Parts: sequence; C-alpha cells; structure tokens
Amino acid sequence: MKQIIEGKAYVLGSDIDTDQIIPAEHLVYSLSDPEEKKNYGKFALSGVPADGAGLPDGNNAFINEGSFESEFTIIVGGKNFGCGSSREHAPACLKIAGIQAVVAESYARIFYRNSVDGGFFIPFETPDKLAEETRTGDKLIIDVEKESLINETTGKSYSLSSLGEVIEIIRAGNIFEYARQSGLIPSSEA
Repeated sequence: MKQIIEGKAYVLGSDIDTDQIIPAEHLVYSLSDPEEKKNYGKFALSGVPADGAGLPDGNNAFINEGSFESEFTIIVGGKNFGCGSSREHAPACLKIAGIQAVVAESYARIFYRNSVDGGFFIPFETPDKLAEETRTGDKLIIDVEKESLINETTGKSYSLSSLGEVIEIIRAGNIFEYARQSGLIPSSEA
C-alpha cells in the first residue's frame, strides 16, 4: 500500500450508482482473463450521462477513446457514492482503470465493503464538500497515514475521516490476505 497517493482528480456528484460506474451491459467480460479484464477499465464510468449530469465540471472523459486506463488516479465524489446494486465489478473496474483512491462524503455500505474487502482502492470519507471545492484535473496529494488531502492546484488542505480498523485490511491487500496474516484462515503456504 502506498503511503502517498498523488494524481489528477476526477470529480463526480452525489448518488453515483453502480450502473453509472459500470453499466450492466458491460458485465460480460471475464475478470480472470487479462485481455478481457481490460474492458472493465475501458467502460468504467461509462454510465455517467453524456450531458454531464452528475459531473460538477461538465462532461470530461474519464477514459480517452481507445484507452483502457484513465489519466485520473483519484475520484472525488459527493454523498452516497456507489449506491445501487451490490456488484463487485464496480470497485474492480475503477481499480482496473487506474484509480488508487476515492474520496467521498459518504458511501453506500456494500460498495465501501467491496472496495476494502477486494483491495481495489482506498475509500476515504471527508466531512468537507470536496466535490464542490475540487475541479476535474486538479492535482491532489493524499497522505494515507496522516489522513489528509492537499489540493496542490488550489493550495487547500483537508482532513480525511479515519479509516479505523479497515486500514489493516487495506494494508494486507484484501480481506483474505488480512485473514491469513491474522491467523483467521490457514496460510496458503501451509
């Protein structure tokens, strides 16, 4: 796990649901086939309306034409990020697209758990309305240990809510690695 995450922000609004993150029509690819798996990155956030609804900055492409990975590494969202169905493909596709962290005011509970349990990316919460204060393309730096975010573009600093005990799962890489390291399940080496 990286202690410092930095990169460009991609800003979304509130109530971004799993159908916007990865539309059901794109759930046909195998996550175990490396070539097919790339398509989840290609279609990440393709369900966000083309008119820019849900995007405070209007319609900025998350994935450029012909690419499987985004130039953005941090998503900034509003409230209830990841609402909708419980599909694990939603956080998986964001990781495949290159997302290392999502910072939102709040999350749908199952999306948050899927993000942590699968080791897809770090889901930070913030009491601040970052989606209103950040623009797509702003350069952000997240210090995981200090639980802080700096917007280098604006010069503003923000506190992130504590990850609490889930930081140990994140450090381990996913829930199964955490369980192995904690002795809750047998090690694969045994």
